[in-house]
Amino acid sequence: MSLPHLDTDTLLALQEIMEDEYGNLLDIYISDSEERIRALKEAYAEQELVQLRHVAHSFKGSSSNMGAVVLTNLCRDLEEAARRNAPLSVIDEKIESVQREFAIVRILFKSERQRHA
Repeated sequence: MSLPHLDTDTLLALQEIMEDEYGNLLDIYISDSEERIRALKEAYAEQELVQLRHVAHSFKGSSSNMGAVVLTNLCRDLEEAARRNAPLSVIDEKIESVQREFAIVRILFKSERQRHA
């Protein structure tokens, strides 16, 4: 059984806490995540595995806070691969997986944003 992309309990809690700012929170997460994807690609291109690990760790944390369950797990996998100095081909595959999952999460959060506009 596969995990849902988003944890609805987390989203409901965020809505309750953030109230009218919930939509802004979604926008900020999307924007920050797009920057993190760029930073992952840049660190990979420069073979800066320490930087890549830090970005993956940060992305993991923000995704966890937002209830992006699958993306959190993929970021954790990427962080661990960088920590182990895995072959670049493995790290590249993991970055691709993170990008694909973020594309799904972005669509889901944009839809969520429209519902709360």
